[in-house]
Amino acid sequence: MAITEPNKGRTAPPMSRLREERRALNRHDLVRRATAILDDYGIADLTMRRLARELDIAPSALYWHFANKQQLLGAVADHVLAPLAESDRRDAPWQERIDFLCSALRDALLSHKDGAELVSASFASGQTAHMITVLDRLAEAAATAGLGAVPAALAARSIVYYVLGYVADEQSRLQWDSAGALENGQPFLADGAGFDDPSAQFGFGARLLVDGIGQLARQSSPIG
Repeated sequence: MAITEPNKGRTAPPMSRLREERRALNRHDLVRRATAILDDYGIADLTMRRLARELDIAPSALYWHFANKQQLLGAVADHVLAPLAESDRRDAPWQERIDFLCSALRDALLSHKDGAELVSASFASGQTAHMITVLDRLAEAAATAGLGAVPAALAARSIVYYVLGYVADEQSRLQWDSAGALENGQPFLADGAGFDDPSAQFGFGARLLVDGIGQLARQSSPIG
């Protein structure tokens, strides 16, 4: 009489299969695949279920790495911001440091579909560590300009809100334009006031913020 191995030819129990899937998953690879979903389909499709379907695994296997969708979005946001977090210009004048951080943040957001919406949502929910690094560097630059701790922190947040808001509007316009929904190539400035280059307009707003920080420092604000 032939002896049959107990598990030979049988489907692995669900829990055993789940453990195998968890072991096979790598967090870095998961974030890269999730970023690809963001770039291809946008933030609306970036869900745990969609990622699991792309990987052909059970959605529950992802919870070993991400407790919820917010953590997944935060991990992707940090991936988007990684080039910015690795850069450092602490030896430059404070104005140049702020200009650089503004431009680098904008570039990082524009490099991915719905980048501003993703990072803004993750920042609001406290799920992105790299944005805290950006805030700290902006606050350091503002403090170097002469602001106290509180106004320097407020200045840093004001700059971040400006960049996030500007790029969110910029990406919305780009999407409308790619869909042919902007009438007659509607410029960024409706009145055509000398420049319709989004980079020039962005730089103008950033310069206003830098000048405002310098002016506030000279006034020796009692805040903080």
